[in-house]
Amino acid sequence: MPIAALPRSAATSPVSLRRAVGRWDLTAIGVNQVIGGAIFLLPASLATEIGTWSPIGFVLAGFAMLLIAACYAETASRFSDTGGAYIYARAAFGNLIGFEIGWMQWFVRVSSQAAIVSGIASALTAAWPAAAGRGGRALIVSAITLLIGYWHTKGIRQSAGAINFFTVSKLIPLLVLIAGGLLLADWGAMAPLRAVSPEQAITAGLLLVFAYGGFESVAVIAGEVRLPQREVPFALGATVLSATLIMAATQAVYVATVPGQADSAAPLVASARVLLGWAGALMIGAGSVISMIGNNVGGSLAASRMLFAFAENGDVPRGFARIHPRHRTPVVAIWFSTTVALVLALTGSFVLLAGVSALARLVTYTGVSVATLILRKPRFPAATFTLPFGATIPLAATAISLAMFAGATREQVTTGAAALAGGALLYACNTGWRRRNVR
Repeated sequence: MPIAALPRSAATSPVSLRRAVGRWDLTAIGVNQVIGGAIFLLPASLATEIGTWSPIGFVLAGFAMLLIAACYAETASRFSDTGGAYIYARAAFGNLIGFEIGWMQWFVRVSSQAAIVSGIASALTAAWPAAAGRGGRALIVSAITLLIGYWHTKGIRQSAGAINFFTVSKLIPLLVLIAGGLLLADWGAMAPLRAVSPEQAITAGLLLVFAYGGFESVAVIAGEVRLPQREVPFALGATVLSATLIMAATQAVYVATVPGQADSAAPLVASARVLLGWAGALMIGAGSVISMIGNNVGGSLAASRMLFAFAENGDVPRGFARIHPRHRTPVVAIWFSTTVALVLALTGSFVLLAGVSALARLVTYTGVSVATLILRKPRFPAATFTLPFGATIPLAATAISLAMFAGATREQVTTGAAALAGGALLYACNTGWRRRNVR
């Protein structure tokens, strides 16, 4: 039997993942990943670049991301397995390209998890100076990372419940801030729209694209969704629309309340202080920490499922596909991803990997957009949701995905290319090992 034809039933565990996630759990997972730390940090940078155009920028970026999410929705409606873009690209382009796209997703998730937990440690040590030493910081990073890993092993319902909690907890402060802005801000005093240079527009566009990253995590856990071919497309659209509404409204409140503090390191805290006093500032500060923790929980979930999908399809050693017989979670994939994230966080190596994100989004979003057209051929599974207007939306999404690459720095391109080369080497080593073992 050729290696590429190895059946999925050859996975190491006779136990399957538990399908226990519904559409609102899935939407919470998506919103949790999009509304992470970016909305608490980016408003000032966006206001510096494009001023009062920035809320409109969120709407335009949301529309662009919705086109890409629509491609995800159509392709997701053809599959019911764990893996998201990795599964779609594998079917459309073959095993190697599929693995490269999945590898970049996993790579970004674990490095982002390391970066975020380091940010959480910084925020906590600022409030607790006694823990600011190397040992105290390492303890905080280790405790958070290992606790999240342990929680994920207990079951998908436990993971989804935690994400639901963090999603609601992070949205409450933002909704209070938005309501305070609607009632208390002097909207008439908002600075008028000003001319924006092409360079400023490009810089702001890249920041906005960064702000929307993470919606694709919705598709990764399809193997644990009750009705994936129906619920994943719904959750993708609901995620992008909800995030657009909340982030655009939050940005509008910021530019209406603190136009003179566009360089603030904590822009929403400054906005809340103007509107609601120190209690509001404390609320937003706590909300930012809660948001980062929630984002870490969701990122860890997606990373472990990506690694599980690789193993389930034979692209990494099958041991990574082992499922806990009682909790029905991919325990080996969870602990391996957790360990890698912890090592990156403790050593600070995630800083060197920051550039991977730009190229990872390029290859992932472009891959899914093009795969949408290829998977429409009769030999592929039928879609339960098909985009209107023929090839128009996938082509537009492809153009948007490629445009993201225009602003990438040389360092980002180099780092991303090195990550792709590492993925190709890993794939070749695993393929060679499998061939030797089937002889």
